[in-house]
Amino acid sequence: MKGIDRREFLKIGGMAAIAGLGGKAAFEILAPGKLEAAQEVPLTGGKHWAMVVDTTKMDDALMDACIDACHKEHNVPDLGSPKEEIKWIWKETYEHAFPGQEHEFIGERFHGLNFLLMCNHCTNPPCVRVCPTQSTWKREDGIVMMDMHRCIGCRFCMAACPYGARSFNWGDPQKVRTDEKLMPLNPGFPQNKDYPTRSKGVVEKCNFCAERLARGDQPACVEAAGKVRKGALVFGDLADPHSEVRKVLKEHYTIRRKPELGTGPNLFFIV
Repeated sequence: MKGIDRREFLKIGGMAAIAGLGGKAAFEILAPGKLEAAQEVPLTGGKHWAMVVDTTKMDDALMDACIDACHKEHNVPDLGSPKEEIKWIWKETYEHAFPGQEHEFIGERFHGLNFLLMCNHCTNPPCVRVCPTQSTWKREDGIVMMDMHRCIGCRFCMAACPYGARSFNWGDPQKVRTDEKLMPLNPGFPQNKDYPTRSKGVVEKCNFCAERLARGDQPACVEAAGKVRKGALVFGDLADPHSEVRKVLKEHYTIRRKPELGTGPNLFFIV
């Protein structure tokens, strides 16, 4: 009998797993495609990517612009149901974003204040350790990646992530639910034909716009914020002492989400 390589073994194992999850056929989810091609590009010049969010420069309108830019860039669908929400970047109040630092005497400015959240691209990502198929992994430059073709939908990574940064496709991302019926998305979907759409039964999340970094561009959210308010989002290489992100961190006091867990978040917030 002809032997099979590791990739073929994962495909076969994925078929059995997905059949039990009620997802699409395994070949539709695990078949090689544009996403894998984008992930195989050479690493960019940065050695330790990180982002700083200046909350003093952010408002709801600007956060909405960042969310819209990210979701259009990566064809993140709006399924019209909170229970099936897919999000790469989102808003959350201070009390929920930083539960360990919230107290009754916190500054009045922070009461009900929204923060822009996304994957923290942790230095020690617990999601990577629990993934049985290595469909999520940490690159040498610190970006925690997600291969939706290899994902079998076990959702172990979602359980391991303490930040709620991952979403599961309960429904078909290429359709929306209207009056209890699944309808095709608007004719303009996908918005970005250079980025793949997903299938039912897989997990997805922010990738720090790895595909944009590969061609020398800033992340979509950073670019969108910069058009409105310079310095609201700053992205750069923590390993470079002369980078803009290091300069900003040196000049401002910042906090991170749940640092006590030891995950080493690489998303910083100026407060």
